[in-house]
Amino acid sequence: MSEALDVTEHEFLTVGSGDQARAIATILRNARRGAKGAALVWLSGYRSDMSGTKALELDALAERLGLGCIRFDYSGHGVSGGEFTDGTISRWLEEALAVVALAKPKRIVIVGSSMGGWIALRLTQELRKRKKAPVVQGLVLIAPAADFTIDLIEPNLTEVERASLSERGYFEEHSEYSPEPNIFTKALIEDGRANQVLTGIIETGCPVHILQGMLDPDVPFSHALKLVEHLPADDVVLTLIRDGDHRLSRPQDIERILAAAEALAVA
Repeated sequence: MSEALDVTEHEFLTVGSGDQARAIATILRNARRGAKGAALVWLSGYRSDMSGTKALELDALAERLGLGCIRFDYSGHGVSGGEFTDGTISRWLEEALAVVALAKPKRIVIVGSSMGGWIALRLTQELRKRKKAPVVQGLVLIAPAADFTIDLIEPNLTEVERASLSERGYFEEHSEYSPEPNIFTKALIEDGRANQVLTGIIETGCPVHILQGMLDPDVPFSHALKLVEHLPADDVVLTLIRDGDHRLSRPQDIERILAAAEALAVA
């Protein structure tokens, strides 16, 4: 594994108009001339950004292979503009589509972590509808939190949290990864229902490699098994990591992630 450092300057792309306009920070690595393989697209998780360890290691892999790499921060995350509490799956999906359109790759492998796995599935669905969109050559989903607002949050809400959603429009919960609490808004939860993917067959049209820790306290491995059931038409590999947590950021975890991404990108 490399000693990856994020030394590339980011540029900003304006997504949306009027009151909905926000400046999205992007870092686009161009493919090396003559290099063969798909560009890598990184999709972060909830409250994560493109400067995390896995994102940097993916970019370093792209550099070694001469491939393009697309990274960005969702609005309200990292160095992008916009308010975090305005965020929804639809809003962040719109930004992902805009950044991919800006980069104009011909083929891509999407690597999505946690919530980024959900957005990766939605991004694939939307790109398949467009005539001039890049071909999605593969998906690498790391502890994919598909439909997490519907399946993992709503059924477990306490009466206090339900009251907070109703009265304040959001509720807070303790975060294991930050001193600041997680904030889940009513808008996020309602919009999640409009972006459900675990309701029927998900047609990605490409190979899918899912990596899931069995000690994940946030997304149980049974959720990954459920996702597999909704991908009957695809070539799916599910790697269950017995001692893996939610982040899967240990050196051995990252080696697995990079191996999966490389295998799909240069196939």
